[in-house]
Amino acid sequence: MTSYRAQRIRRHATLAIGAAILVWIGFAAAPPPDFRHRLSLSTAYAALIFLAATLALGPWRTLARRANPVSFDLRRDLGIWSAILALVHTGVGLTVHLRGRMWMYFFKRLHPLAIQNTKFGAANYIGLVSALLFILLLVISNDLSLRSLGTRRWKSLQRWTYIAAILAVVHGVLFQLVEKRHLPWVIVFTAIVAIAAAIQAAGYLFRRRRAR
Repeated sequence: MTSYRAQRIRRHATLAIGAAILVWIGFAAAPPPDFRHRLSLSTAYAALIFLAATLALGPWRTLARRANPVSFDLRRDLGIWSAILALVHTGVGLTVHLRGRMWMYFFKRLHPLAIQNTKFGAANYIGLVSALLFILLLVISNDLSLRSLGTRRWKSLQRWTYIAAILAVVHGVLFQLVEKRHLPWVIVFTAIVAIAAAIQAAGYLFRRRRAR
């Protein structure tokens, strides 16, 4: 085994342990007794933390005046685990409400077909689109895709991370309202989003100043 491969394995093991710890903390803090609801909530917040770290890493390197290549392993690996956590959350979340009637997440009724045009439905549709984008990003998160697509095309696809993140945040905001989350959960959610957005903005402004 090459040292590079061993390093990647160690990093993924570390990230997996970190993800498990975050999920465990969220699960322990979530209100009992519903196991699936607690797991859905904890994986959602863990995914949000990993996603915020993924998005903040590039601007942070820019602010630190470090090289910021098109793709580097740490950011890619963080992205992989944020996508995994987001997809686990999606899978679990679709079993929390309306058990046995999963279709009602998206439709009020099937005959005649009626879209779930409530706040709950909007949250689910937005979350579904975000999850599909995370699948796309997960598929291209490897060297083979980078070589096959070329740097420019790969980067154009990878930028969909920002759309996936925005949709995930909107999904989260809507579910904060639908489930009437307790204040501590709202504060943590807001803090994660605000910190990631602040670092993104700082990195963008710094690049603009340097370009001038």
